[in-house]
Amino acid sequence: GHLLTRSHFGSRNFMPRALLTRGQEVSTVVMAERYLITRDAAVEGASVPELVKLKLELNTKLAAEKKDAAAAKEKSRQEEREKLKERTMQYEKEYSSSEKELIALRREAKVNGNFFVEPEAKLLFVVRIVGIIKLSPKPRKVLQLLRLKQLHNGVFLKVNKPILNMLKLVQPYVTYG
Repeated sequence: GHLLTRSHFGSRNFMPRALLTRGQEVSTVVMAERYLITRDAAVEGASVPELVKLKLELNTKLAAEKKDAAAAKEKSRQEEREKLKERTMQYEKEYSSSEKELIALRREAKVNGNFFVEPEAKLLFVVRIVGIIKLSPKPRKVLQLLRLKQLHNGVFLKVNKPILNMLKLVQPYVTYG
């Protein structure tokens, strides 16, 4: 492998791992290094130029802002995760209750000697299985309306009367379920 190293001039160099000798300093570069806020502190009692003082003040201010922003982002992310867990539990409860209701209806029909008609699907997945060659204009237009423009294209469709009528027209050219 290769390592990213810094020479004493500060430039970045790729150096094969084999060329590094023992004791040679290797520093890894963080992805967003240019966004890091430096924490240079002035030595006590030393005279510091005005621009350096301003830079140090700005850096401390930016570091505090960055820390606050990170904390706020973490808090909002945590709240979002809690909401997501809550919604997931609600959906899970809803799905399990509907499943239990179906089972109860099936059992009731069996006890009474009746037939239970399964609820129809609300969604269909339709796949085109025939190409465009020797296709008459009407089925071609229907396939276009169903967004099945190429062979092996697939779409999800809501089950309703017009869609079912369209599927009857293109029955030999598609498969669905």
